[in-house]
Amino acid sequence: MTPTQLFFREPDAVLGLINSRSDTRGRLRRGVLCLLPACVIVFAGFQRRWMSDDGHIYVRTVRQILAGNGPVFNAGERAEASTGTLWQWLLVLAGLPGIDIARAAMYGGLLLTAAGFAFASLGAMRLYADKAVLPLGCLVLLALPPVWDFATSGLETGLATCWIAGAWLLLVTRPESLSTCVVLGLGPLVRPDLALVSAVFLVAQWLLAQPSRRATFGGLGAALALPAAYEIFRIGYYGQLMPLPGVTKEASQSLWGRGFGYLADFTEPYLLWVPALFLLAALLPTAATRRDAASLVPALAPIVAGLLCWVYVIKVGGDFMHGRMFLPGLLLMVLPVFLVPVTRAWTIAVAGVGIWAVACASLLRIPYEGHIGPDGVADERGVYVRQNAAPHPLHHGFANYPSYLAYERLVRDADHAETPTLLLAKTAVTANSPGVTGVWSTLGFSGTVVPLDGAALDPIGLAYPLAAHSERLDARVGHDKRLPDAWIFADRGRGPLPAGLDPAGVAAARRALDCGALAELRAATRGPMTPGRFLRNAAGVWERTSFRFPNDPVRAERQLCGGR
Repeated sequence: MTPTQLFFREPDAVLGLINSRSDTRGRLRRGVLCLLPACVIVFAGFQRRWMSDDGHIYVRTVRQILAGNGPVFNAGERAEASTGTLWQWLLVLAGLPGIDIARAAMYGGLLLTAAGFAFASLGAMRLYADKAVLPLGCLVLLALPPVWDFATSGLETGLATCWIAGAWLLLVTRPESLSTCVVLGLGPLVRPDLALVSAVFLVAQWLLAQPSRRATFGGLGAALALPAAYEIFRIGYYGQLMPLPGVTKEASQSLWGRGFGYLADFTEPYLLWVPALFLLAALLPTAATRRDAASLVPALAPIVAGLLCWVYVIKVGGDFMHGRMFLPGLLLMVLPVFLVPVTRAWTIAVAGVGIWAVACASLLRIPYEGHIGPDGVADERGVYVRQNAAPHPLHHGFANYPSYLAYERLVRDADHAETPTLLLAKTAVTANSPGVTGVWSTLGFSGTVVPLDGAALDPIGLAYPLAAHSERLDARVGHDKRLPDAWIFADRGRGPLPAGLDPAGVAAARRALDCGALAELRAATRGPMTPGRFLRNAAGVWERTSFRFPNDPVRAERQLCGGR
């Protein structure tokens, strides 16, 4: 179109063309802003890419599945070591073409984190009806080192970020869709504690869609179908109500004091109260003016879900990885303000949070960077960078730790021997099962060096049902179970006792293993999987999941075997 043609057009047509071009430029700017947080987290996460030891726990289970041994950590013992069910099976799909599973876990987590940030941006833009927006809540996340660290790590955190943001986007844009019900219901499969988010989001969806009674039951059925089907499989196959780490870490108990300490460990170093004050100062007056459910419910639902997630984390005593368990809740609470419309109040909030974000990203750090803190909480990435002497540890070699290298050599030598071998720390004895059985607390590393036809046992109990069902000790969070060697030798060893083991304790442990609930636990996890075994596992799942036995073998024998 020439300038002359444009000049002689009707005024309305000219105005429409100008508005159309303005709308196109506006959509382009909004699209760039939508992708910008995702690009920033890709850059930050890539700079701090790494693989955690717990990520390697997933890797061994995936290798067992691909080898045809089923979803187990050790062949011959049904233990669900993977907390994130959906993440485990996504890694199986990634491993089918022969891709290195650890590498797929590291970079797959980064891509899913970026997708989550893009979904969050798009959801915020749609919540504010595609108005001009500024970054706000995303600045809080992008400024925090734990967010950079757990953008990779090989854990399910990236998937959780993607699912939370994607589910919220569907809640904002398609609350009436049956497919939205299916996605909202996936929380327990992403991570068991995210069932709280599923519940809140499903209630919010019902409030928005106002479906009929028939449609309500249909949507609920669609939401629960996959989690319920997998739970039936879990209770029959593994004989537990939850993944084994949930049993080990006593996910149903309350440790409020320890949990508040974990909260302080996350919030105080980064002065998180500063952005919180700016957000509240701008959010409360804005929320007070909203009266329509279409905007109020999607804004309140993630905040409620995030607060519940934080309360649950505090209740169970937190975690041993700095900040990790608070990240999903923090994402939820900033979703409604991930991007905000351009108003005076929001612009002031953006300026204040922006200044804090620059200071946080460049200056604020935890005092125990690269180490385990005085309360047992670790800068997990920093620890593995130091222990492996590598800026981006992927396949851990623990170059700075001779004890790990010695254990690896012992496993390698035992694997070449003809006699089945049990490695209790640095002591090699005869095992009662084929191959090599290694006992090491760093389970991901042990699972990497122990062959798939052997057994990698951890006295903490993340993948060892016997240790998981022992009594809790007063120890570091996430590591507060420690099965004594007497139990492990009684369960897995034979022949002469290694030095340092009490013969009476080993004898008592062997008798206890054949009594009552302990004998039933071993049958449930090691007996041949038949339809009858599946039904017996399901029938006794509640008692089995809640069963605990004393660490002292003599006391356990007296309790389980009675007068025998």
